[in-house]
Amino acid sequence: MRLIGLICLCLLPLGVASQPQRIAYVDSDYILSRMPEYTGLDQRLRTSVQEWNQELTAMKAEIDRLEQEFNAREILFTADVRQQRLADIQTKKRAREQYEQARFGPDGEYFRQQQQLLEPIQRRVMLAIEKIAQRDGYDFVFDRSGDFLFLYTRSQWNISDEVLLELGIRAAP
Repeated sequence: MRLIGLICLCLLPLGVASQPQRIAYVDSDYILSRMPEYTGLDQRLRTSVQEWNQELTAMKAEIDRLEQEFNAREILFTADVRQQRLADIQTKKRAREQYEQARFGPDGEYFRQQQQLLEPIQRRVMLAIEKIAQRDGYDFVFDRSGDFLFLYTRSQWNISDEVLLELGIRAAP
């Protein structure tokens, strides 16, 4: 994907390419880490993740206990009891997998919460970037913490602190 973006930049029409281009970049990780509301949301997400991981650990411990108990007493069980115990263990394993998918899967609670909580913040950051880009006449603004790889960046084009100021946040000294 990066290669396609770079190729597109290289193949700009000659009329546009002959005009001077103004390019800036931001570091969205830096910006978000300085936003108090992001820090609070990040902590809320971490708390949820901790709770879910504790629940998964407890489920795993229960499965391990049942498997150890089964292995220790397997020779004492009748075929029907053995089959029932194995089915119980498999049911618990499936329940744990379903719980994990419900919390951490692609459509899981973690990603839904992340999107719901972070979308307003990301929207504010994007509006601040657009405002600065239009005000200062930038043609392109890249996010250095994203998928684009910068081999070299001149710090004079870093507008991350300006974005923070636009958001009403004092930049780090």
